[in-house]
Amino acid sequence: MISRRDFLKLSALATASAALSSCAPIYRRIAGDLPAVPWTPLDASDFLALNRLTFGPRVEERARFAEIGLQAFIEEQFDYEAIDDFDCDILLRPFKTLSMDAHEIEGVTNQLFDGYDRERPIRELRQATLLRQIYSKRQLYEVMVEFWSDHFNIFIEKEPLFYLKTVDDREVIRKHALGNFRDLVWASAHSPAMLVYLDNHVNEKSHPNENYARELMELHTLSVNGGYTQSDVMELARCLTGWTVKKHFWLGEFTFDNDLHDEGAKNVLGLAIQPNGAALSESKGQSEAEQVIERLVTHPSTAHFIATKLTRRFIADEPPQAIVEKAAQTFLNTNGDIKSVLRVILLDGLPLAQPKYKRPANFIASALRLTNAHTEGALGDYFIRMGQPYFGMPTPDGYPDVSAPWESNLMPRWQFAFELMRNEIDGTKNNLKHLLDVAHLHLRQVQVSTGILQDDVDSLTSLLLGAPLERFERDGLIASVHSADAAPEETLQILAAGILASPAFQWR
Repeated sequence: MISRRDFLKLSALATASAALSSCAPIYRRIAGDLPAVPWTPLDASDFLALNRLTFGPRVEERARFAEIGLQAFIEEQFDYEAIDDFDCDILLRPFKTLSMDAHEIEGVTNQLFDGYDRERPIRELRQATLLRQIYSKRQLYEVMVEFWSDHFNIFIEKEPLFYLKTVDDREVIRKHALGNFRDLVWASAHSPAMLVYLDNHVNEKSHPNENYARELMELHTLSVNGGYTQSDVMELARCLTGWTVKKHFWLGEFTFDNDLHDEGAKNVLGLAIQPNGAALSESKGQSEAEQVIERLVTHPSTAHFIATKLTRRFIADEPPQAIVEKAAQTFLNTNGDIKSVLRVILLDGLPLAQPKYKRPANFIASALRLTNAHTEGALGDYFIRMGQPYFGMPTPDGYPDVSAPWESNLMPRWQFAFELMRNEIDGTKNNLKHLLDVAHLHLRQVQVSTGILQDDVDSLTSLLLGAPLERFERDGLIASVHSADAAPEETLQILAAGILASPAFQWR
């Protein structure tokens, strides 16, 4: 844990950096593992745009953005399968459960010679999620994976989701993140993880369970004000009776059990569904809910809801309505093509973007990306302290996507920043020297009074905030380090930690 002395150092530095802001960019060469490219001249709005399109823009992404511009950069990221992500894929190879079917995952957690390890698939999925956000070159794709993981939230700690969520992540969220919204909802509705999480696997004609039917309309498609009634929820729940999950052979796969299905007439959102007599096939019973899904995914309320949430994620906590309406119309015109909707939001909306407070996962990922840290991804305790472990939100609405809920819990962020820069996190290392121009940093004796730290402060703030500070802000940071009475070797560590803990770095 951070000591009182360290806390006072960091507190002084964060206080001094309260006014940190972006200004003119600096041309600089970063040595070491980062690509040897000059700092790229990006104005504040371009840096903000990159912060929304990535989990923190690295040097090479800034250079690419400056070279080809916003529109081409977005299109390049849209074509994610054409982006070589071999280096990231190599990092994921040790996580064997990522590619397994549900029954295989359950099996390896219960092998007698290993003992029962229920946490293994949870641990591997969480580590893989962080590693992808840090190291993948398919950054916009990973941003959208995170978005849909919140939209179709599943609490992985609920039994038996420890072996079902991995398949949902791979076959539902990641498979359709930049595809078509109809396909995404369709896959989610047939996902054993979703059916178990929202109790539809026990939804049968003698005891209808409304949980999934309600959230399918309220959270996944129409929205709470989308025009449905309690009667619609009840009727959709009846349509969904018999949608369940295999319990034995091919454990954890979706199945429809016609014996559990309510065969009576139903009416959902004005869609009349005729009785399913015993002589009809099981596919007829399953198709009842599928008919409703087809109506939900093309409904104007769904278009508006999804456009609003996407605009909130990428543009502002209070999304501009003109962008929302244009994106919603595009949703309807393209039958829910996600890329088409995003083009409107990003190209028309990013120039209007307002600062958004980083959620904990974004804070951790951006700190690791921008300091070029090497990590194994085993940082679960930090996510818990900050309040956002991956797939750890118990309620189906997912983690909040506005600033207010996250702004008060700062101490764990300070703790993480300090331990990161001091190389005190097991399995995570950085080399601060290599983040700076080698010619300006040889762990020399620091003489603050002569201004010898100025270049290093400029380099750090340019790397982490996008631009060097105004002179008075930079001098305030240097004075704070001097007042902390740190040993020379600690000075730049404290500086970097202070910038990561500063108000400016909390916003993107």
